[in-house]
Amino acid sequence: MKLIKGLFIAAGLTLTAHAANAQQKIGSVNSDDIFANLSEVKTVGATIDNLTKTRQTEIEKLISDYQTKLKAAQDKEKTLSEANKEAVTKELIAAQTELQALGKKIEDTRTQAAKDISAKQNELFSPLQQKVKAAISAVAKERNLNFVFDVSSPDSNNLIYTDGSEDITAQVKTKLGASATASKPAAKK
Repeated sequence: MKLIKGLFIAAGLTLTAHAANAQQKIGSVNSDDIFANLSEVKTVGATIDNLTKTRQTEIEKLISDYQTKLKAAQDKEKTLSEANKEAVTKELIAAQTELQALGKKIEDTRTQAAKDISAKQNELFSPLQQKVKAAISAVAKERNLNFVFDVSSPDSNNLIYTDGSEDITAQVKTKLGASATASKPAAKK
């Protein structure tokens, strides 16, 4: 009987040890906080802001040209009389065609500006995203974590419960040389 009890206890301890070894370590990270503290993000942001301002200036100049030509056409229309009806009508038709072309150019410029800004953001942020991803992977490996969830968005559907997880945001920021001050914990679901 003692032998059977001993076997059950040994089997129980073995199963408990395997269960403990099989337990997954989970960590969390706040990627928004990491990005907010990277100096490179500020540089990229300034570059994007400059591009945005340049493109906005182009668009504002086109709009100003449009408004000037529209006012000129409206003023010309006021001079319409029986004596100059044919000449003024031709000028107004030409002005209308020019205004339509300028309106299309404004819309095309806006569309292209949005595409250019988006492309520049992707070009400049992609290496930073890869750098942060590599740092997160490195810290997770150092801490023997099996999973790391990004808790930067409390509305995110990929995170159901974070209680008891290990937040590695500060370690990732340290690895990246960013400010490692404590961040606010993400809202728990």
